[in-house]
Amino acid sequence: MSPAVKRSANGFKFPARPRGGVLWKALKAELAAHAEREWFGSGPHRLLLALPRPEGLAARPHDPRPTAPAHGKKILAGALALDGGSLRLGPDGDPFDTASPSRRFAVSLHRFDWLPDLVAAGPEGARRALRLLDDWRRVFGKWNAFSWSPECVERRVFHLACVAKTLAAEASDAEIADLTRDLARQARHLLEIKRAPERVLERAAAATVAGCALAGKPGERLIDRGLKAVARHIDRMVLADGGHATRSPEAGVELLFDLLTLDDALGQRGRPSPEALSRAIDRLSTAARFFTLDDGHLAAFHGGEAIGPKRVAAALAHDDAGPRPLSAAPHSGYQKMAGGSLEVIADCGRPPLGPLSVHACAQPAAVEIVCAKDRLITSCGWSPEAAGAHAFRLSAAASTVSVGDGSAGRPLSGFRAKALGPWLVDGATKVEAQRHDDVGGTWLDIVHDGWRHVGLTHSRRLFLDAVADELRGEDSLTPIAAEPGAAEGPRRYLPFAVRFHLHPEARASIARDGKSVLIRGPNTIGWWLRNDAVDVEIAPSAHFDHGQARKAGQIVLKSQVRPEVGAKIRWKLTRAEG
Repeated sequence: MSPAVKRSANGFKFPARPRGGVLWKALKAELAAHAEREWFGSGPHRLLLALPRPEGLAARPHDPRPTAPAHGKKILAGALALDGGSLRLGPDGDPFDTASPSRRFAVSLHRFDWLPDLVAAGPEGARRALRLLDDWRRVFGKWNAFSWSPECVERRVFHLACVAKTLAAEASDAEIADLTRDLARQARHLLEIKRAPERVLERAAAATVAGCALAGKPGERLIDRGLKAVARHIDRMVLADGGHATRSPEAGVELLFDLLTLDDALGQRGRPSPEALSRAIDRLSTAARFFTLDDGHLAAFHGGEAIGPKRVAAALAHDDAGPRPLSAAPHSGYQKMAGGSLEVIADCGRPPLGPLSVHACAQPAAVEIVCAKDRLITSCGWSPEAAGAHAFRLSAAASTVSVGDGSAGRPLSGFRAKALGPWLVDGATKVEAQRHDDVGGTWLDIVHDGWRHVGLTHSRRLFLDAVADELRGEDSLTPIAAEPGAAEGPRRYLPFAVRFHLHPEARASIARDGKSVLIRGPNTIGWWLRNDAVDVEIAPSAHFDHGQARKAGQIVLKSQVRPEVGAKIRWKLTRAEG
């Protein structure tokens, strides 16, 4: 047998995982990261960042993201709450000289995520912000591997650029000089970072916004360098249908905010927006409407959470063209079905690869279902804010099929994850979807090979009946054809399940027949989930909101499958009478 293939216990032949492929990439990445850290911390690099000296402030970039002045007032009162953690500082406390309650808190603190809300609290908030900036500069202003890491410095530059002129109105000449010097140095540093390539466009946009905020030739140089980087990456990161290359709907909306800010800042500097920038904004806006479901929240896939209506509306406030009805995002790999009071969005694409997969989930053919404007069926909604909870990226954490204790892909761990990031590997390599619409409803067939390691293909067939206002589904596991002459492996049965994760505000109960499940959301309209599974269980689950797990439930339709024979479970979601 060729060393490039391996044979399963069933006799099926699959490509073998390349020996040492990911490990070799991890070794190279670790060496490159070490060299980069040494250079970034060196005196020559710091000198290059300091020149030329900034000449003052120019534009006042507008970030359309909603702010929370009430949060800013709490900071003024001495209470700092970030990403699930909090510090009681007192009115003049220094959070940068105090141990953070968690790493997530520390990241948010050094990203300056508190800055927009604090400045929104008025002149007193701006003065407090200036004191906090001085506290940060005193300890971390020259260089620090954590504080100047890609995950911290990108957002810090963006926030500083957007509030710099507001802060300057309350600052002394010396404070303005410190502020502009900080912004120029960090924006130049941002353009030197090679790690985290999945964020390269966001870094370029932030650096260019900073260039617009800085006056004179130093600002112009940053704008020119930033726009070149934007031009190199924008068509690769923004797909033709407006999806983000990471396949995360939330990442697309957040990038839309950044590009809208950049467009506004360029206009203030009298610079025309590049055609590619305007095109990307239009595409991202279209995708944001596509991914917004009837409950007003965003669909939650591939590391993106179901962000709320207020934030979605802010991202689309610039777009007065109104909703453009779309049923598919083929480049992003999603399909939407709507009819009656039901709405379904399905993941019909393969997971991203390599660096783009650091937040991807092994959940092919996953669905989210909104019934009468209630999101009843969803996923666990894992996002990078849920630090360390990578088990929720596996197949069992979404409304799709799971086989045994395995998953249709897995995140890297250990040294490989430390060096490369938690890439998703061994995921589905081939995902196909076919759709047919007629007056009675919509058929959608999804087939993927995410379970090829157990010799099975998963096929999910959905029919949304617009007349009867019901959704019918069939999940089939079929054998992958064995090579002619391959030895038959031992006969075995594997447990498999079709899972329907419930939104935290949805409740479910099993009927007397032990099979049918009644689901109700906040509007109290009932929906029956009927099925032909061998066993039905309502089990605990979790749903992430800003990285915090909320209690939820899941409906688990159970059966068994012989890999050489296959199996199926049929189900139907229909409105309960009365």
